[in-house]
Amino acid sequence: MSRPDILLYTASTMNGWKPVIFLEEAGVAYELIPIDFSKSEQKAPDYVALNPNGRIPTIIDRSNGDFAVFESGAILWYLAEKYGRFLSDQPKLRSETLQWLMFQMAGVGPMMGQAMYFQRIAAKNGEDDPFAIQRYVTESRRLLEVLDERLKGRDYLIDDGFSIADIATYPWARAYFWANVDISGLTRLEAWFDRIDAREATQRALTIPKAVPAFFGKGDIAAMEKENAARFKGDVRP
Repeated sequence: MSRPDILLYTASTMNGWKPVIFLEEAGVAYELIPIDFSKSEQKAPDYVALNPNGRIPTIIDRSNGDFAVFESGAILWYLAEKYGRFLSDQPKLRSETLQWLMFQMAGVGPMMGQAMYFQRIAAKNGEDDPFAIQRYVTESRRLLEVLDERLKGRDYLIDDGFSIADIATYPWARAYFWANVDISGLTRLEAWFDRIDAREATQRALTIPKAVPAFFGKGDIAAMEKENAARFKGDVRP
């Protein structure tokens, strides 16, 4: 039996789910290698040879000379071009898709990630910084407001339907609970959540390698918060 073209190294994080969502939505076969943060597998020499930043996710395209792609946004772009899915070939729509992909990569992800870090990791390890928390939570709310405005009159971020911009943005924005960002009044954003919540393939992807319902305000939140804070304790300054 031939092996799938795509070998995916990932873990259950907002960035880690992005290629999984694409592959599940596109119905593309892939081989999965889960990365265990507790064993620092993302820092192992063999992995860093593929991804110099020592982060997840990374893909290997066996059909393209074992070509490695890292950075979640670049992976989505690569997969979209390889499979002709979720990225329009119309120049203006294509550009809009990539603009909103970059908006997620440069704004939504980093800001919400810092909001999560300072509340769920640093504060739980004795480094409570109210100024940083307020800054990142406030900026995250502003970015979600930008998304809400963009969704005016649209089902998805781009006019021709579900795209890699939605795939990139959804796991981060949907985890507003974990970042303690209030989404009151963002009715278009909530309707977008509902639409993607109803997509079977996307929801299946959020269970691979494993489900983390606490990110979305479900399940044993206290246990996950404790596990998460302990896992990244070394990242907090002494």
